[in-house]
Amino acid sequence: MAASEGVLLGMGNPLLDISAVVDDAFLAKYDIKLNNAILAEEKHSPMYDELASNSNVEYIAGGATQNSIRVAQWMLQTPGATSYMGCIGKDKFGEEMKKNAQAAGVTAHYYEDETAPTGTCAVCVVGGERSLIANLSAANCYKSEHLKRPENWALVEKAKYIYIAGFFLTVSPDSIQLVAEHAAANNKVFLMNLSAPFICEFFYDAQEKVLPYADFIFGNETEAKIFAKVRGWETENVEEIALKISQLPLASGKQKRIAVITQGADPVVVAEDGKVKTFPVILLPKEKLVDTNGAGDAFVGGFLSRLVQGKSIEDCVTAGCYAANVVIQRPGCTYPEKPDFN
Repeated sequence: MAASEGVLLGMGNPLLDISAVVDDAFLAKYDIKLNNAILAEEKHSPMYDELASNSNVEYIAGGATQNSIRVAQWMLQTPGATSYMGCIGKDKFGEEMKKNAQAAGVTAHYYEDETAPTGTCAVCVVGGERSLIANLSAANCYKSEHLKRPENWALVEKAKYIYIAGFFLTVSPDSIQLVAEHAAANNKVFLMNLSAPFICEFFYDAQEKVLPYADFIFGNETEAKIFAKVRGWETENVEEIALKISQLPLASGKQKRIAVITQGADPVVVAEDGKVKTFPVILLPKEKLVDTNGAGDAFVGGFLSRLVQGKSIEDCVTAGCYAANVVIQRPGCTYPEKPDFN
């Protein structure tokens, strides 16, 4: 069946990825660890210009949630099946972002901030692995007032599935709360992502407040282990952690939760109804790997594209693995014109 218009809504931090292949000296200079995602500090300021002057630099529309929504849209191939909200600046990068969303077929309602520039994310690639350093700028200025405007709240009303990455917890927890409560009251599916170790560690309270509303929680093995550690669970076993996440308390009106944890090239772990299943991923020869930037986002996008069509969890995972496999063979979270997935 074709997906209905606006069935899937995402909210998050729209960022323009500034992506380049760098070396270990560059990582050391700016104190960057591979496979991590952090917010920029003072010491990272000169890094953006240095990346921009790199001969292999690429500018790619990014931001975790926006990536997932674009990939879901690509997999669905039904224009306007997805929508997205976040904050950009009134500048060249902001215009790029609008063009990109439109070309992708996503209905984007951006809040445009008058003063802050559009947010950027430095993507430093070494040996195909990536590290992300986000300079949120305008993305950090999203306000729930924008969400409450009738033309924007209409996107919430229309959606049956709402996905928000954990990164948005640092920006507008009240917006998240509004849509989470709306989903619970209207029997809609609300999905969240752990997103990064720092979210699990330093935004514990904000995360804790919204988790009971989540029907699905996504994450990778590193985030899952930190999530367990800050809760004193004393286990590094990803299957155990996924099970515990699925069994965390639920808000009223919620029936159950499914936890989905990816582990790079290792199997995807799914915990549901007190049971754990694992699904192998499509292995890729090392020489075909371009970069892992957007792999987790693409997995979620593929997964969502089947979930909104009422498919089984197994089908959702297969679609997620397919989308991630496509994206890691290309720079950033990009994909060919049409998916080749049955």
